[in-house]
Amino acid sequence: MFQDHERFLFEEWIAPATLADFQAKDVLEAGCGGGQHTAFIAPIAASATAVDLNTADLARERNRQFANVTFVEADIATMDLGRQFDVVCCIGVIHHTDDPDRTFANLYGHCKPGGRMIVWTYSAEGNGLVRFCVEPLRKLLFRHIRRRTLALVSRFITALLYPFVYSVYRIEQLRFLPYFEYFRNFRRLSFERNVLNVFDKLNAPQTRFTTRTKCSEWFNRHRFEEESISIRPYAGVSYSLTGIKRP
Repeated sequence: MFQDHERFLFEEWIAPATLADFQAKDVLEAGCGGGQHTAFIAPIAASATAVDLNTADLARERNRQFANVTFVEADIATMDLGRQFDVVCCIGVIHHTDDPDRTFANLYGHCKPGGRMIVWTYSAEGNGLVRFCVEPLRKLLFRHIRRRTLALVSRFITALLYPFVYSVYRIEQLRFLPYFEYFRNFRRLSFERNVLNVFDKLNAPQTRFTTRTKCSEWFNRHRFEEESISIRPYAGVSYSLTGIKRP
């Protein structure tokens, strides 16, 4: 139902890694969704293996022009692809899995020694309203609504946000307001892309928000070269994580 073509967002989510880190590399994209990010990776990677639990066929159709991409329908928490990759990339997915720790361990096992891992995940910090207001409503109400109806609800909620985002949330003196940094990005995106963000919050079967402490557990100096580890807050509501796996 939705498309996502904002390359600048992908580049900001993977920073300080860049698309140059994918150049001529064998890449595992864990949780490819509809293949939007696959389209950024495939033109420069030596090969890409894009995995998703239930949308691999859609991603394959959207990226049929790329001969170097293999699409796999599998659970990224339990899959065994029988090989390791130069780059393992998981953007916006690990927090939706049943057990993020298990998922991270499995993805780490698919990364070559000396290879790079990149994870972008929702943060526990800065997401109080979503965690304690939106999430209970999702579990109680929204999870039972047909997806096309939920898309209409998402459009309505998105439209309600616009007057606040373009007035109150433009006053720098009010930076203390929740989601102030997040709504900066809101103003950079199209209405349809913002609808997708709202829909994702209401539609996901579960969301397990990642703490700063958990990020440090995943990306620690025993797993990754210490100088390569980056744990970077993004827009006040997420973390961009990357590191080079120890030999």
